[in-house]
Formats: sequence, structure tokens, C-alpha cells
Amino acid sequence: MQGWQIRVRGQVQGVGFRPFVWRLARREGLVGAVSNDAEGVLVLAAGAAGALVRLRDGLAAEAPPLARVDAVEVADWAVPDPRPESFTIAASGAAGAETRVTPDAATCPECLAEIRDPGARRYGYAFTNCTHCGPRFTILRGLPYDRARTTMAPFEMCPACRADYEDPADRRFHAQPIACPDCGPKLWAETADGAALDGDALGLAGEALLAGRIVALKGLGGFHLACDATNPAAVAELRRRKRRPAKPFALMAGEPVLERYAAPSPQEWARLRSPAAPIVLIGKAGATLPEALAPGQGALGWMLPYTPLHHLLLDAVGRPLVMTSGNLSGEPQVIGNAEAREKLAGFADLFVMHDREIARRLDDSVERITLAGPMVLRRARGQVPGTLPLPEGFADAPQVLALGGQMKAAICLTKNGQALLGHHLGDLDDALTLQAFEQALEDYRALFDHRPEMVAVDLHHGYRATRAGEAMGLPVERVQHHHAHLAAVLGENLWPRDGGKVAAIVLDGLGLGDDGTIWGGEVLLGDYAGFERIGWLTPAPLAGGDAANREPWRNLMVRLDAAGLAGLADEILPDRPREPLRRAVAAGVNAPLSSSAGRLFDAFACALGVAPERMSYEGEAGMLLEAVAAGAGPVDGWPFDVAGGVIDPAPMWRAWAAARDTPAPEAAAMFHEGLAAAFARVARDAVSQGRAEAVALSGGVLQNAVLEAALLRHLDGVPVLRHAKVPANDGGLAFGQALVAGARALA
Repeated sequence: MQGWQIRVRGQVQGVGFRPFVWRLARREGLVGAVSNDAEGVLVLAAGAAGALVRLRDGLAAEAPPLARVDAVEVADWAVPDPRPESFTIAASGAAGAETRVTPDAATCPECLAEIRDPGARRYGYAFTNCTHCGPRFTILRGLPYDRARTTMAPFEMCPACRADYEDPADRRFHAQPIACPDCGPKLWAETADGAALDGDALGLAGEALLAGRIVALKGLGGFHLACDATNPAAVAELRRRKRRPAKPFALMAGEPVLERYAAPSPQEWARLRSPAAPIVLIGKAGATLPEALAPGQGALGWMLPYTPLHHLLLDAVGRPLVMTSGNLSGEPQVIGNAEAREKLAGFADLFVMHDREIARRLDDSVERITLAGPMVLRRARGQVPGTLPLPEGFADAPQVLALGGQMKAAICLTKNGQALLGHHLGDLDDALTLQAFEQALEDYRALFDHRPEMVAVDLHHGYRATRAGEAMGLPVERVQHHHAHLAAVLGENLWPRDGGKVAAIVLDGLGLGDDGTIWGGEVLLGDYAGFERIGWLTPAPLAGGDAANREPWRNLMVRLDAAGLAGLADEILPDRPREPLRRAVAAGVNAPLSSSAGRLFDAFACALGVAPERMSYEGEAGMLLEAVAAGAGPVDGWPFDVAGGVIDPAPMWRAWAAARDTPAPEAAAMFHEGLAAAFARVARDAVSQGRAEAVALSGGVLQNAVLEAALLRHLDGVPVLRHAKVPANDGGLAFGQALVAGARALA
């Protein structure tokens, strides 16, 4: 009899991997044991040589649906005397964090059928789950992944659940969050003043929603605020209460209902139905919904119900629901019952509560499908804490902690050839988001046993994340903002450390350049270790400083003035304080120079009359301009001047001024086309001259599908690297910072 010790690394805890190994070993007639430990799953197996080989091969080839096997390592095992009589599932080993933690997973078809079956024991039970679905990261307190280390620990299994848990033939065999109505979490409804209500909580919630009321619903990673998405008055009231005038609301519906209002492509359906169950941006189609759901937008953000609670509620209402984060605008999502009563009482008419704690808040992930493929806009529930492999050449890199930027904050930890890019946290200008950032630092480092040897931060000393890194007492690696974007798109595409330089088109709102000015419309020639700036948008002053990031008219004025069209600015902006602002700009008072592509989008959106006077959320004017452009057919671009790498929009402004009667969709599309042609020209030249091996696209403006499509047309025939899993916006910044720091350390 031969013995093997088999180490399985990857996403192998919380996915039914031990019972899967048990069944595989029993099928092959092997004896031994399988256990979870700090490094993943450990298999000790003895038997015939052929059976051991089939076991080894089956571990990856036949793995459970939620598993991801990164490595299967085999060593000899001295079989003890007396040898084991059977194959068993052993207790978990010591706590630790060398393994992958599984993201939360949407309800599987078997559990969904069960909660709808009147004859089933878990009929109508909102916390039904199994090894193929249910809560994971949102309930996890520590590793290894066992019930005692989750927020399910207080709920002792009843005999029936214990029997399911211990039955190898049951899909709940060793499902840690297993529960039923007799022993699991309980659901109840409350009034806004905290008074508990008798009756079925979801039935009461359904009645309230159909009556036009707003419901606060405790979900998987936090509270949602829900209302009837077909009721304009309810949508308007939710906007009024939440003080959210225009930012699009997310929608949730079951598949038959969703099909009434949208026509998802096969790729969009695949993302909607995936275990991650993200919000997916889908073009409007079919029956009309209130414009106030997403003012001025051509797409709506849809998600399918991803917990039994959501399925049961949507079954009760039979129509789409707004499902937006339960928080004051700008603050983190509420996760605790007491916190919800305190903060959401002014928003909700009814609360649906439960008594299972949420270990960590996770917003819903957001994705879209463009002509080039999938794109993650917000990385959160269902995607974290999934890890990303580091490219070739980083195997010996030190452990790095990277802290990202100020907006769309997220952190990244690297260790053992993997990067853990954390979840979306928000804007660190908000005190509560900063607190959540500090909690996430402690949480991830403890959970993954991370011992950083260096910390990577943005160049901007005013960023709270930068100051936090500088205060840690570790060696600090300062990484220029757009270089981090370049590295992030390289890393996601597994570009080798010695793979050569790329020409990166990096377009975003702003980031401090290494010359002390504010960048945001760049072409960088570089790799992980370094870069040079070979192209940029002609800088313009941010008139009024940070106010220019919120008020598009300021950017329009300075751009028209620079193009020799001050008179046109006066005509278009008659009621704005133009002259005092011009004097301040001329004196260099509160008017830093910036090459921001985002502010150029704001300016053109204002010129076409589609931008608000004051933006209520980041990127609003640019999103509105994209939505207008999407309605146009093929166009030629407005002209941009390109000389010595400097991309000057002045000719574009003069051409538009001479043709102001151009319909807004065509004018907006011509802006996208012209901008894309200019930036593509600089990057393409770098490739044709042999200075770059490929072109890379990154930065928040590259989430614009119209712009991305135009760039790809102008880059046809050139290798192009783009984002698919890592956000192109600042949510991916920390990943790039970590790679830059690692490359410099290795150099």
C-alpha cells in the first residue's frame, strides 16, 4: 500500500471541498483523511498507486463549482501502523491564512427550489444555503473556515441540520452556515420607531412596497433601502429622503420581471447569473420605468436576487425594486441593527431585520459588458476576497501593503505570488469611510496573516491613505498615480516583469504628477519599475480649485478662453461670475494647472447643455455625455492638434463653435471620436517606432464604453491591454501601487 500527502492550494475552503475529496477517495477505495488548515486542504491518502493518481488528477478536474484550485502538491506519506480503516474528514488544523477565502455566492438552483417547495423543511426560509451557495466572506471572522469562526457560531444546529451536515450524500455535508427555521437566524419586521410587528416579515415588507413605502432590508453585506421601481412617487420620495438627486439607483428583479424592462445579451445574462451576482449595466429596452431611476442615462443597473431573502421578497411583489445602499449619501453602508435604527429611521417606513451579524460590510459589485468584453466598475460582494495571480517575475517580491488613493478607496496586499485587492470602500474625505478604511486594514491583515515589509502610497501627501501609510513605520514607496494605473492594467493581463514597455493611455479625473501639476490625460511609456510621460492633454487651470471638480461651467469657461473663444463663453455662461474667476486665473489664485481628461468631458457636456450646474456625484457630466453620444451613428471626430506629444483641444472647440447647430448626439460622438484619435495616435506611434510592445488602457474615464470602442478602432492591429477584472478607476489603484513597489524592491 502506497501513501501520499497531497496539499491543495487555492479557493478550497467553504466550497464543499472536504466532502468532495471524501467522496472521491471513497470511490477510489482509499483510506486516510482530509482536513482544512492554514495552507488550504491537506489530504492524507493510502491505497493502490493507480487510485492515488486518479485522486490527484480528480482534485482539479472534478472540483466543486465554487472552488479554484491553484496548486496540487504531492509528497510521500508514511502510512501509520495500524493503517486507517476508512477515509474520514478530520477536524481543521491551526488557524492561518495561506489559503483563499471564498467570496459570498448567490443562491443555487437547488436551494431556490427548496425554499419554494411547500413540502420542504426549509420552505420559505430566508437563510437557506449549502456548500454551493450562501454567505462566506460576510460572515467570516477568522481562518480556517469553520462555523465556530463565523457569525453563525451562536446558532447551534438542531438534530435535523446536524444530520444533513454529517451526511456525505447531502449537499450540506459540512456546509458551515447550515440552518433551518428551527435553529437558524430569525427574520422580523419593525416600524421606523423600532416597534416589532407581528406577522410574516417579508409579507409585511411586500405590502409596504406595493403601497409605495420605503423598506430598509438587512441583506448579506449590509442594509439596502428598497422601493417599488415602477412607482415614480416612491422613487422620488426615496431620492428626497436620501438626498440623492441624480445618482443612478440599482434595481433588483427576478428573471421574468427583468425581461420586461431589459434585453440582456448572453454575456450580460452570464454575469447576472454568476455566483457573484453583480449589478450589471444594461441598456433600456421594453416597458418604460421612471426616468428618475437613472436621470439622463441610457442604461440601468440590474441585479438578480442573490439570497433566499431577496428571492422571497421579489416573489411577494412581482415587480422590480430599487435596491440601493442603506446609508447617508457618501457614508459607508449600515450593517448593524442598532446602527440601522439610528441612521435609517429617517429614510425607511419599515425595517426587515435579522439576528445574524454581518462580519464586514460589502457593497454590491458593479460590472458592464462593452464591445471589448467584461469590465468591473466596482469590486465588492461576490468578488472579494478573491485573489489575483502576480505576473511572471514577481515570485520573490516582498510582502507589500498598498493603500490606494482618496476616491474609490481600496487596499491591496501581496504575498506568495498572489495579490488580494480589497473591496470598494468609498471616498476617504468622509470620516466614517476613513474609519471603515482603518477597519479594513486591520481586518485583511489579520485574516490573511499579512506581514508587510513595505507600504506603497500615492504621491499626493494630502491623501488620507498616503498619510496613513507614512505613519506605519515601514519603508514607504511613493507611486505616481497614473503609473499605478499603468501597472494595474499590466498586472491584470499578467504582463511579465521583464516583458518590455507599453504605451499606456491613462485618462481620469486627477492625480498628482511628478512635476507637481495635476495630471489626468496622459500617455505614459513604461513598465512596472518606471515610466516617462510622452503625451498629455494641454493643461488648463482648475478655476476655483476643487470647485472645478463639481461645477462643469468653470472648465468650459477656461477651455473656451484658451481657444480664443472668450466671447462665446460669455454668451453661453451669462449668469456665471466669469470676470472675477478670470482675474483669479490670471493671478494664479486657486487655479492649479491640470491635464485632466475628466474635466474636459465636463466642459463639453456643459457646452452641449447636458451637464448639471453642480454635479451631485463623481463623473456625472461624463456619464451623461456618454449616454448622449451612444445615440449617434458613425461620425468623424472633431479635430485635436497633436504636436510633440501635446494633445490640444483648442481646434476642437473652434470647430464645434463654427457648427453649434450639430445635434447633441452627433456632437457628443464627435468629441469621443476626436479625443480617441488623438490619444491613439501618440500611443500607436510609440509602438510603430519600437519604443513600446503594446498599448494599455486605464483610468476611470476608460469605463466609458463609447470612448473605449473609439480607441480600439483607432488602435486596430496594435496589441491592446485593457481591464476586465480590476477596476480601471481608482478602485484598482492599490493593485498597481503594489506591483510598482514590488518591482522596485526586486530591482
